[in-house]
Amino acid sequence: MARQPDTWSELAIVGITLLGGSEVQFASITETVDIDIGDKDFDAIATLAGGRLVKFNPQDVTTITLEAYPLEAGTAAGSTGEGFFHLMNTIDATQPQSIAVDHQRDKYQIVVLWTEDTTVTTASSAVTNSNEAMRIVAKNGYFTGVKPAFTDGVLKFTVTFKCPPFNKAGTGNVTMESTDGTDDLAAVGSYS
Repeated sequence: MARQPDTWSELAIVGITLLGGSEVQFASITETVDIDIGDKDFDAIATLAGGRLVKFNPQDVTTITLEAYPLEAGTAAGSTGEGFFHLMNTIDATQPQSIAVDHQRDKYQIVVLWTEDTTVTTASSAVTNSNEAMRIVAKNGYFTGVKPAFTDGVLKFTVTFKCPPFNKAGTGNVTMESTDGTDDLAAVGSYS
């Protein structure tokens, strides 16, 4: 077994997949990833006797926010992410790119992987050979925000992805996986 790291720091792999498509890697232009797995909250109902009854609330949506530095409006083709605006709108695969806002809403999956296995190059890949890893998979969601800002003298995008905790059948849309190296972390299946 490899030496287990003290923390997951500095490096992560971010993959985004359109339903029925191939995973595109965005780590090379992404600076930060913030993940808010929806709260599983409850309310307390006060009774006349001074007691409290618990009323469970449905779990909130999961929100993943990326801060990134794209050089293109969108990612027209290939396995390396160049831009984000196509995630909310229809892609223009030609150069120069011109992506207009539209009513398109496509389902996506986003995968974030931390591992000390330097041979892994895609977020959905298996982690093998006694290497440690942690991975979050969120699927059946939508990109709800692609916000450019030039506040600090550099063009930075804040990109927001949201998915419900369950699909219509009640199956979970969010999975957290890890391995301490005693067994392999399987590859994420195709998103179709």
